[in-house]
Amino acid sequence: MILRRMVQTLVLAAGLLSVGSAAMAVEEGQQAPDFTLPDIAEGKPPIALSDLRGKTVYVDFWASWCAPCLRSMPLINELYAKYREQGFEVIAINVDDPIEDGRDFLLDTPLDYLIAADTKGEMLGAYAVRGMPTSFLIDREGVVRLVHTGFRDNDIVLIEDAVRSLLDAPTP
Repeated sequence: MILRRMVQTLVLAAGLLSVGSAAMAVEEGQQAPDFTLPDIAEGKPPIALSDLRGKTVYVDFWASWCAPCLRSMPLINELYAKYREQGFEVIAINVDDPIEDGRDFLLDTPLDYLIAADTKGEMLGAYAVRGMPTSFLIDREGVVRLVHTGFRDNDIVLIEDAVRSLLDAPTP
């Protein structure tokens, strides 16, 4: 188990290095790349970013072996519960391969928001993710307003402030 996680980390790191040289990172002020990915739960419909246009969306890349990811997700779930009635949505994109590792984590930590699977790393490449976790806060028009890499406990304050700011902004 530990060896498999080390190999996964090395494979992801190698992939992230090659992505970094081949693609420009998605930055604040740019249109968020659209995607349609399968839901991590079998039998549920695919998840498309474009279906959430008009809402403030937090897209969060994570993996079951990433300790900061696992610490952040319950806190993001609390934010989602607090602001979803105001038009806040969350899509967590799991990059585990095999996907069962992500599903196993969710058995112990149930979350209320959307969770997509990107086992091939296609969205890692499209967003040029360079570290885990990496999140993108997207406004109602599909523009990235915050890019956040890593997670420390106090980061949730920064993220909540940014979410609140976008939710409070006048609708164009």
